[in-house]
Amino acid sequence: MKFAHQGHTRRSRLPRPWCTVAAAIAVFAAGSVAGASPGRAESLPAGAAVTYADLADLADSASLVARARVLKVVRVEPERARGVRPGQGRFLVTAKTLALLTGASPLGAELRYLVDLPLDARGRAPKIGKQIVLVFARPVTGRPGELQLVAPDAQVPWNEPVESKVREILYELLAPDAPGRISGVREAIHVPGTLRGEGETQLFLSSPDQRAASILVQHRPGQPPQWGASFSEVVATVGSPPQPDTLVWYRLACFLPNVLPSGANLSDSPAARAQAEADYRMVLGELGPCPRLRK
Repeated sequence: MKFAHQGHTRRSRLPRPWCTVAAAIAVFAAGSVAGASPGRAESLPAGAAVTYADLADLADSASLVARARVLKVVRVEPERARGVRPGQGRFLVTAKTLALLTGASPLGAELRYLVDLPLDARGRAPKIGKQIVLVFARPVTGRPGELQLVAPDAQVPWNEPVESKVREILYELLAPDAPGRISGVREAIHVPGTLRGEGETQLFLSSPDQRAASILVQHRPGQPPQWGASFSEVVATVGSPPQPDTLVWYRLACFLPNVLPSGANLSDSPAARAQAEADYRMVLGELGPCPRLRK
């Protein structure tokens, strides 16, 4: 998916609408499950199969997140499974619904969905029977037992830290003041102050829905630069940059371009333009990379 410094690219690859179970099997019927309140997230364990950015990518695109236990896995014939990556197979999964983390649509006691999974060296299906998983999906209208995953691999092995992190992400996404998506940098302006070493750089960010978003870098004589981000019309408060593995950090670290776009730097002088560029690099450096393990 994405990106950051040190070999990663920051550009988004948001999941596209994906296959529904209806393409492979008849529809099954329905019930509902109760949701649960979000909890405080633990750190993801070392060596986890997903990162914070992986989970945020999936949660940000899903209208429904559920925990389920795999009951049955049936491989879809290769000639009917279009677009599957080499080394993977497409499978029809039947799973028992255990919990609904988010979503307004009713779920059946059993779920059915298509997922792409890696094959072993002999081309055999993975053994995931009885495994507990998290699925990131959209409901299929009129079919409570059928889901459409937001990406071919939008099924994640469950453990408590992963679910806790997903709940924290969902809580932030659903908050009234949740930071919106950004798509780049619209303008960068550095204005020197009256004293030597004084000045401010403002970075105005672009967003798909035209919501306000900006970064402010402030210079004071004899002090290191400080910065902060705002996702509203209010000017950012400096000195409180976003912490890693938070939604604000994700919006910035995973979607800001590696360099300022051509023409975005509107500072008045060569020195001011150079300072704006330096401040942008500083912000990227403090945000750090946006690692992803999903391919």
